[in-house]
Amino acid sequence: MPYEFEEILETLHMTEVEQLDVRTVTMGISLRSCSKGSVQATCDAIRETILKRSEKLIETVDRIKSQFGIPIANKRISITPLAIIEGGFSPDDYVNIAVTLDQTAADVGVDFLAGYSALVQKGCTEGDTNLMTSIPDALAATKRICSSVNVATTKAGINMDAVLKMGHIHCETAQKTAAEDGIGCAKLVTFANVPEDNPFVAGAFHGVSEPDCLINVGISGPGVVLHAIQRFPDADFGTLAEVIKRTAFKVTRMGEMVGRKVSRELGVPFGIVDLSLAPTPAPGDSVANILEAMGLERCGTHGTTAALAMLNDCVKKGGMMASSYIGGMSGAFIPVSEDQGMIDAVNAGALKIDKLEAMTSVCSVGLDMIAVPGDTPPETIAAIIADEAAIGMINNKTTSVRIIPAPGKKVGDTVVYGGLLGEAPIMDVSRFSSSVFVRRGGRIPAPTQGITN
Repeated sequence: MPYEFEEILETLHMTEVEQLDVRTVTMGISLRSCSKGSVQATCDAIRETILKRSEKLIETVDRIKSQFGIPIANKRISITPLAIIEGGFSPDDYVNIAVTLDQTAADVGVDFLAGYSALVQKGCTEGDTNLMTSIPDALAATKRICSSVNVATTKAGINMDAVLKMGHIHCETAQKTAAEDGIGCAKLVTFANVPEDNPFVAGAFHGVSEPDCLINVGISGPGVVLHAIQRFPDADFGTLAEVIKRTAFKVTRMGEMVGRKVSRELGVPFGIVDLSLAPTPAPGDSVANILEAMGLERCGTHGTTAALAMLNDCVKKGGMMASSYIGGMSGAFIPVSEDQGMIDAVNAGALKIDKLEAMTSVCSVGLDMIAVPGDTPPETIAAIIADEAAIGMINNKTTSVRIIPAPGKKVGDTVVYGGLLGEAPIMDVSRFSSSVFVRRGGRIPAPTQGITN
């Protein structure tokens, strides 16, 4: 479907004034052929495969970026979940592979490489357990590697043994990277119902049902949606919904165009467009500001969940009309540290973890880039993960937790990471213990919603 001249002018205005960009072009690479028995042979095979597949990725994306005049913020690689590739390695072996992946990513020139991952919703193999155990050391030893673990699905229920282990892993990862305020946790996410085609880090990986190599695109556009809503200050919700849908349509068409162009030039299949609204710390590029433009005095006040539900639904409806291949998360992200409006709401006392949890029931992901006191017990982190997993399991949707127990920090402090990761005010958690609950172990059974055959 060709672009009209007016649409081209409008898209140029979006990129120049309203901070529209393609947030990421992510190349998915299958590494299932790279298991070679020994650690060194496996590392060599992994490096060779990634370098061969991605040798023209950066130059191609940069050329298309210049050709279209559309900003492309990140170039990334996702790989097959590492625990699937090789299950017989020790934690130290996995760390060695992580270092190889990190160096390979640097040589290719991508911003991040994701897929240091395990899928353990029904139980853990020895390889899964060893990879999970290695995560803190792997993230402390690398710069570009991102890790994820899926602990629940609507079909399988919640693996509470894995949930408790991830509570400890988040805390240990923070301690291993304490010199940088626990930044390792910014590259670690725990999922329920993880999508296998997500181009966004830290949760990206190349699903087992995917081809050897493909291109996925993640778009952005909170600033574009914000400007569109601000043009209709007195519109009712029906009119506002149409405004958001039309805007999402245009943004998604731009992402589809870029993705298919990259795909053709590299000679690899085109995968999906993830049409998520991914905010940045830049002023005006904020999901919180969108909700406030609808009439909320501050994000987090009563009505916030309803506003977010409408935004998420309209983004999906508009985007689905613009592309036949929608995937990943595709909705609205609410990462606190990466969204200046969210940061302002937390500092104003309007937004707390409990309200964020309620908002995650209607948005794309979950508790994202939340910083909490460094002395938060692992069992409390695990209980937060369990709550989010329950929301995802019951509602048959993706939820996640990317939480940072910032070493040495307390409520009222701030951790600063810079770039897209922004800065995070330390948020309070309940002082009451969840230890006995999360230590019961076992698996919370799947709900009746999961019995669909």
